[in-house]
Amino acid sequence: MVGETAATRPAQPADVAAIARLAHDAYQHYTARIGRPPAPMTADYAAAVAAGTTWVAESDGRILGFAVLLDAADHLLLENVAVDPQAQGRGIGGRLLDLAEAEARRRGHDRVELYTNEAMTENLAYYPRKGYVETDRREQNGYRRVFFTKLLR
Repeated sequence: MVGETAATRPAQPADVAAIARLAHDAYQHYTARIGRPPAPMTADYAAAVAAGTTWVAESDGRILGFAVLLDAADHLLLENVAVDPQAQGRGIGGRLLDLAEAEARRRGHDRVELYTNEAMTENLAYYPRKGYVETDRREQNGYRRVFFTKLLR
């Protein structure tokens, strides 16, 4: 399975174009549901990579997914996670969630928080299967978001 063989590493400046392209490909089908491009489609990945907050999953030199991890005062925020549509269903997303949880522990956090758009119904079903619990729904930055938390043991 690709998810088992995909290596994760911190993103480098040379990865920015591939990350932006992957974000576009992974999120574009949500535009019609939301009524505008999802926030990850317009994010500044050059700044995220330069800040050292972005990780990639790759196999055979091809970036298959990425995650943006931000330290908060009392948790790790998984601000964005995306998988190339051609690689979905192969464990890449789970591998990136595992990375976020390992990074949270390494950084001394006892939980990971994330959010998704309420129109991304696939995510609303996926995250609970991975141990995340819905904690809130509210509008933020003009998007209807659903917030999740996973306590780390």
